[in-house]
Amino acid sequence: METMFDTLLQLPLFQGLTHDDFTAILAKVKLHFCRHKSGDLLCSAGEPCAQLLFLLRGEAALTVSQTSGLYTLMEQVQAPYLIEPYSLFGMTPRYQATCHALGEVHTVSIDKSYLIAPLFKYEIFRLNYMNMVCNRAQTLSANLQTLSTGSIQERFARFLIARCERPLGAKTLKIKMEQLALILNESRLGISKMLNDLQEQGLVTLRRGEIYVPRVEAL
Repeated sequence: METMFDTLLQLPLFQGLTHDDFTAILAKVKLHFCRHKSGDLLCSAGEPCAQLLFLLRGEAALTVSQTSGLYTLMEQVQAPYLIEPYSLFGMTPRYQATCHALGEVHTVSIDKSYLIAPLFKYEIFRLNYMNMVCNRAQTLSANLQTLSTGSIQERFARFLIARCERPLGAKTLKIKMEQLALILNESRLGISKMLNDLQEQGLVTLRRGEIYVPRVEAL
């Protein structure tokens, strides 16, 4: 039977560590386990990010609102999942997304102070963390460079994926048609036709002021 520690070892940050190394880490690092009910707040956008927060079991919703209020994007993530490890450091070490539990959820958190010592003393952990942050930065850069090229559908897909934590699964974009047309530099009529075509193909579901994408990787 898989234990919580087996689940932690599946996360990218801990992959490559031996069981002996992980046992040694657990002897020095304090883990905070918590069980959450459906709808519970796991973290809130704008609040300080002072911990590694792991989703061990269950499913959660990440919601990000654009600063000027043009749109809100919600995506679902499944355990095992690490919430915003890149928000721990930098100029603004705060959460970018608000995260709620979808059903019963189990989490474990590690205080930021334990990263510098002892976690960063393990070369594999340091490399895993640097690779995770660098891969995210490179992916965002690549997505932004190609945002204005291609068909309307391709630009819409890249716009959506560039703002997602994971380029997989269900996403819900709350946005007005006029605002999406402005962002993609298209007419409202062109945006409406593109979205209706996608709906006919079963790739999106259109609701009032909302676009539901069941599988963003299918766009």
